[in-house]
Amino acid sequence: MASPSRIIMSKVFLEKLILFGKHGVSEQERANSQEFILDVSAEVDTEKAASSDNIADTANYKDFLEIAREIIEGPSKHLLETLAEDIAKKILENNKVKNISVSIRKPKAVPLGIAGVTVSMNR
Repeated sequence: MASPSRIIMSKVFLEKLILFGKHGVSEQERANSQEFILDVSAEVDTEKAASSDNIADTANYKDFLEIAREIIEGPSKHLLETLAEDIAKKILENNKVKNISVSIRKPKAVPLGIAGVTVSMNR
């Protein structure tokens, strides 16, 4: 009897990624580079990668870094929601990614805490 097929879902993630960009509602925020802290977590079927030990068989967190850098360091946006959704959509272009969560924090946005947003998307 053949063994049942199994799916191994894992989280491939980046945490506390610090990037700089010019985003915000005010013109001043969009004129001056500021710090953004990102967490990216993707649910990925890693069964093939676990058995092959080949990076091509999984989602590479270095790709997440390059996507996040391209968007955060790219053209100014008004909202963190827009940035997070743009990053999530681009990462979901990789068919190995089933679900994605992108959190962006803007540490200097408010004087008494850290403002941020989390966007989650499913395939």
